[in-house]
Amino acid sequence: MRLAFLGPVGTFGEQAAITLMRHEGRRDVDLVPRTGIRAVVEALVARECDAAVVPVENSVEGGVTASLDALWQHRELCIRRAVVLPIRHALLSSGSLETVSEVLSHPQALAQCSGWLAEHLPGALQLPTSSTAEAARMVAGSRFRAAIASPLAGEERGLQQLAFPINDVAGNCTRFLLLERGERRYEGHLASLAFSLHSNRPGALLEALAVFADRGLNMSRIESRPSKRELGEYIFFVDLELGDHRDHQAGQVAVRDLLDALSRACETVSCFGVYSTLDLSDQPEADATGA
Repeated sequence: MRLAFLGPVGTFGEQAAITLMRHEGRRDVDLVPRTGIRAVVEALVARECDAAVVPVENSVEGGVTASLDALWQHRELCIRRAVVLPIRHALLSSGSLETVSEVLSHPQALAQCSGWLAEHLPGALQLPTSSTAEAARMVAGSRFRAAIASPLAGEERGLQQLAFPINDVAGNCTRFLLLERGERRYEGHLASLAFSLHSNRPGALLEALAVFADRGLNMSRIESRPSKRELGEYIFFVDLELGDHRDHQAGQVAVRDLLDALSRACETVSCFGVYSTLDLSDQPEADATGA
């Protein structure tokens, strides 16, 4: 099995991929690093890989827009499982804290550590990279550059750990999705879907949300993204708590009833899957994390 993840080696995305594969009981897996979330998804779409792991939501910075847009664009893909991992960022460098004038990392990681940076490195230039591990690679050997990444990425590149943890919120965590092609499954406690409305008029969104309320379904997340067709038109991404559907057929009937009702109030409806989530957010392991 070939599994794409946000590379290079040492990213939080790699840790999520390893965790998911262990939980799935899959041992013969070839992990394939890709640069950028779009490239991770495209590797799956182009059948270069059999599955992909992408971050979709961070507890501090919210939704990962590249992953949400990819799900809507490639509706042939489906979610098989999710994992929530703790985020513990380290400041890594070949120099010392006093010599650092540039800090590199993924934009999400920079945002998650903005308070620490403002206090300890207020004059440092912050430079975005495609991943945390890529930042670690780029600063190796430099005394004036530092990276925000996992301790594992520092070990991979032989970097010194100048400070740990530096994320502003102690409970910082990220949810990752395992994506595959093929038929959707209907087994699990969470359903992820997205919909667009017929028109931007008073009460249009309320009609769609009433479908969930009428069935006693709680939304654990709702987020909007521009449709990219015209200003003021949005796609709404929703996670619904279904209870634990262990029976595929029963889950399929329940979701089809929901989608049929929702389709009458919406222009387009897409269900990305019904699945279970492995929540490891309370684990103390520093490098089993992810954004």
